[in-house]
Amino acid sequence: MSAKRIDGKLISDFFRAEFKLRVARLIERGTRPGLAVVIVGSDAASQVYVRNKARACESIGIYSEVHALSADVSQDELTAFVESLNQNPAIHGILVQLPLPKRIDDRAVIEAISPDKDVDGFHYANMGALVIDESRFPPCTPYGVMKMLEYEGIAVEGQHVVIVGRSNIVGKPQAMLMLKAGGTVTVCHSKTRDLARFTRDADILVAAVGKAGMITGDMIKPGAVVIDVGINRLPDGKLVGDVDFESASAVASAITPVPGGVGPMTITMLLGNTLRAAEFCAVPGGRMNETMIA
Repeated sequence: MSAKRIDGKLISDFFRAEFKLRVARLIERGTRPGLAVVIVGSDAASQVYVRNKARACESIGIYSEVHALSADVSQDELTAFVESLNQNPAIHGILVQLPLPKRIDDRAVIEAISPDKDVDGFHYANMGALVIDESRFPPCTPYGVMKMLEYEGIAVEGQHVVIVGRSNIVGKPQAMLMLKAGGTVTVCHSKTRDLARFTRDADILVAAVGKAGMITGDMIKPGAVVIDVGINRLPDGKLVGDVDFESASAVASAITPVPGGVGPMTITMLLGNTLRAAEFCAVPGGRMNETMIA
């Protein structure tokens, strides 16, 4: 068996084309979606991510602002700045690039973002809403995984979904979205005994732990769909996922590569969440309807 390669760039382009049309319709009605990205300090990787997000916004007509704050900005100053963005009507989405300096409380900063502008989906209000299937802004990476499966026509309902990783950014919200889609979900983590016993039973396997090549072909059920969320840089500079691509491809029916798999979808879903926030503001009475859902 040779697994189908799930092309995240192709799928991302498909959704961005749809978003671009929706942005144009909003602009015709007098509302241009706006995203503000806040970065603290000079972390090189974070700067690359921020530039990519700004370019992605520009490509579909979303207005974007990048606010680079000094590494010595205080907790109070950063929180006050975020609150000023909450009051800016031209800004519909706010993203604070993580990680922040260790002396700053990440959670306090995230909680300063208005839930209505929390396009990363990490505010307590939005995470809580996710648990009861009412989240307006699902976290971008797990949301991107769901849209990839939808595009590929891969049904989740009735399938055993095994998620390796329990982070607040991917693992936990991914489990909630899979449950909402009708999957039977198992979440594995560093304390799980005999990990392979669970992964071999997965119809859909999602790896999100940040450990290069930890999932090998002998840990995968023949014909399973494998979604590799991990991004790891080897000593030679090469980017790889949490899944050993070569051995897994010989067993799985479909698999995402790294790079070029889930990664492009994360930024695309950020665009979708920003667009949805702007659409929410543009609707008379401020009510959301299903036609807005990306």
